[in-house]
Parts: sequence; structure tokens; C-alpha cells
Amino acid sequence: MDASDAPAIVADGLVRRFDRTVAVDRVSLRVEHGEVFGLVGPDGAGKTTLLRMLAGVLDPHGGRALVAGADVHRQPEELRQRIGYMPQTFSLYRDLSVAENLRFFAEAYQVPSRDIPVRIERLLAFSRLGPFSRTIAEHLSGGMRQKLALSCSMLHEPTILLLDEPTTGVDPVSRREFWDILYDLNRRGTTVLVATPYMDEAERCTRIGFMYGGRLLSVAPPEELRARMTGHVLEVIAEPRRRALAAVRGLDVVRTGSVFGDALHLTVSDAASAEPHVRAALTAAGINVQAVRAARPSLEDVFISLLARPEEVGART
Repeated sequence: MDASDAPAIVADGLVRRFDRTVAVDRVSLRVEHGEVFGLVGPDGAGKTTLLRMLAGVLDPHGGRALVAGADVHRQPEELRQRIGYMPQTFSLYRDLSVAENLRFFAEAYQVPSRDIPVRIERLLAFSRLGPFSRTIAEHLSGGMRQKLALSCSMLHEPTILLLDEPTTGVDPVSRREFWDILYDLNRRGTTVLVATPYMDEAERCTRIGFMYGGRLLSVAPPEELRARMTGHVLEVIAEPRRRALAAVRGLDVVRTGSVFGDALHLTVSDAASAEPHVRAALTAAGINVQAVRAARPSLEDVFISLLARPEEVGART
């Protein structure tokens, strides 16, 4: 395969342990150029450890990875110049201004001196941080800090971005603005690998990979993952919700059940045949039932179903 035809990211059997804990367990992954790939899973799933290995921050204990054509273990300097990495925690200098942080990281990335002012101005405009260029980073809002961190990771104009839960703890408006910036970067040719615990953000990705217990369980576009899920979802609107969930969880027709916003989502084999059994169980428990109806599976439904019955959705990378 010609180097230009190679995927942006290739991981083969990556392993990383911490003492006796296997944080990443034989993960293989392909991310193509131009993708916005979402890595989804709960805390402790292994997302951060996997990203840190792909960024060259941690050495793998097994397996191999190439990112932007650089071996993450053997070519750390080449890797560093080709990617932008944004860790989960804010890692910039809080006592420096926005502009000073940008200049510092431009010099750290060895951006030519003649190019630094132009790139800083462009990123300030792009991230809408121009009016705050003299603001000390410590005084920025959470959303602005994340935009500054993203801008610093873009100073050397990488073609691949590795972002570790960049919007955790950020307000909804700032989250949307951040994703608008990511889409803009992607339209300009940047490949994005982003770890997120938010299913609504996963919906925005071209493909997503579910991680749990250090393993990559399944990889596909969101709609394909929904299509692979066998069975149906029943949406139940009833009060009190927790009592309602307890009343139906033991039914033979219910595979899984969870609270989903102001409703319950139940995974069943067939919605039409399961509906009367669910209604009867709720009524017998004295639950006030407003609705029991078939619903389109959410990605959260798919993930819960996958954990309960892993044979339903096979991992395909």
C-alpha cells in the first residue's frame, strides 16, 4: 500500500497495563483520513489510555500503532510534529494570557518565527477568542479554555487531532460552538479522533467505536449500529419512574431497561407482543402509566444492549 493510501490511524493489538489492571486490551482500530471518529464509553473504559498511546504519551505494552505514518513508539518526534493532542485536563499555563499561551506553544512546536503572528491571528479569529487575547487563561470560562487548548494544539497545522473528552464539564452552548469548530476543521481536511462520554456528540461522528473494560466492542457509523441491534425498544412514560423500572425488569419479555430522560427505555424482542405484558406489570404495581410505545433505538440503547448481549453487535473496524 502506498503511504498516501494508508489510513490516518492504524492500531493493531494495542495493550497497556497498570499493575494488574489491563486498561487497554488488544485494541485494533482503523481511522481513515477525513473522518470524525468518536470513541465512546463510560469512565474507566480505556479511552484516555488508548488516546495517550496514540499520542505517544504512553508506550504500549503490546501491539503497534501508526499515526500519520509515524510509529508511536519508535518515532515520537515525528509523531509530535504531525498530530495535535488535547488531553482531558486543561494543560495550558493559567497565569499566561490567551495570546501568550498561543505564542509559547507556537515556539514549542518550532513554528517559524515569521509565521507565528499570522497563525495566532488566524486561530484567534477562528476560535472567536480575539476579544480575549489579553485575558489570563485562569479567568476564562470552561468553554473558552477548551477553545484555547484546541487552538494551541493546532498551531503547527497538524492533519490529525486526538481529543480526549474535550467538552466534559462545558455548558451546552459552548459544547455546540466547540463542535462547530471541529466540523469546520474537518471540512478543511483535518482528521479527528475524539473521545466522548456524550451520546449526542457520538451522533455527530462519521463512525463511532464503543469501548468498555479496555476493549473495543464495536465500530460502525451510528445508523449501522442501530441497524445491527436486534429486537425493539419500548418507551415507557410512567410515574414514579424508578418504581416502574423495578416492576418491569424481571419480566421475561424485557432484556434490558434503563431511565432515559423522563421515560424508560426497555429492550424487547418484539414491541407489539411485549407491550401488553409491560402494561399489565405496571398496572399490577400501582404505577401511573401514561404511554407504552415503540421507539427508535438511541445509541445509548445500542450500547446497553451490546453490554447485555455482546453477540448481537460484532466488532468491525
